[in-house]
Amino acid sequence: MRVAVAQPASTDDVAANLAEIARLSEEAAGLGAEVVLFPEYATYEKKRLDETFARAAQPLDGPVCSELASIARRHGITLVAGVVEASPASDRPYNTLAAFAPDGGLVAAYRKIHLFDAQGQRESDFISPAPLAQPVTFDAGGVTFGLMTCYDLRFPELAAALVDAGAQVLALGASWVPGELKTEQWRTLSAARAIDNAVFVAGSCQAPPISIGSSLLIDPQGDVLALLGSDPGVVVADLDLARIPSTRLEFPVAEQRRMPSFKD
Repeated sequence: MRVAVAQPASTDDVAANLAEIARLSEEAAGLGAEVVLFPEYATYEKKRLDETFARAAQPLDGPVCSELASIARRHGITLVAGVVEASPASDRPYNTLAAFAPDGGLVAAYRKIHLFDAQGQRESDFISPAPLAQPVTFDAGGVTFGLMTCYDLRFPELAAALVDAGAQVLALGASWVPGELKTEQWRTLSAARAIDNAVFVAGSCQAPPISIGSSLLIDPQGDVLALLGSDPGVVVADLDLARIPSTRLEFPVAEQRRMPSFKD
């Protein structure tokens, strides 16, 4: 399975963002990627959240997601991207990762659970948290992906729940807010979730200045397979799924867990 993580520098210009998603998707498909992951807020982003996110919100069958579906179909890829999804129950929209199959069909939608109320910001003032629900996964090319968004990375129980649900790759879309040691924390936590669960982590992050860049692909032993710097771009890696059972044979952590299982 060849996976790409794309790193745009999204703005509040939705049309320009969709054009950049199309461009990076074409580049990733040209490199042989079967799955292309974009960050949270890939279609609409600003330095700080405000009331304009609600005005930019659309349902998952609206024009923005229709264009994402068209891009996936045009390049024959599974495309995952962060959108601002209108909520029928609130004037605060959802921060949603939407996944589209190569035929353009919507195969998964994950609404962010853990909103970023930290570092002097309050995502919850403008975004609705998802109700707690079952972990969100989807299959692509016989591989199961589990969806996480940004601040979720700091909550290892969500990663464990996704792996208990069958995820072999944690697909993480982020706009990781810059700050002291934040790049180091992003890389460390991404590697930790891979090592904790003996799975791959594919982390797509917005480029500076809004975010830190450093989009990455990590294997179950914590080895960084591919890493971007600060510039927008795309990088790919081949995920050898045999690394999962071999790592779990060497480190049978799941079998040795003494806390209650997330399956229970």
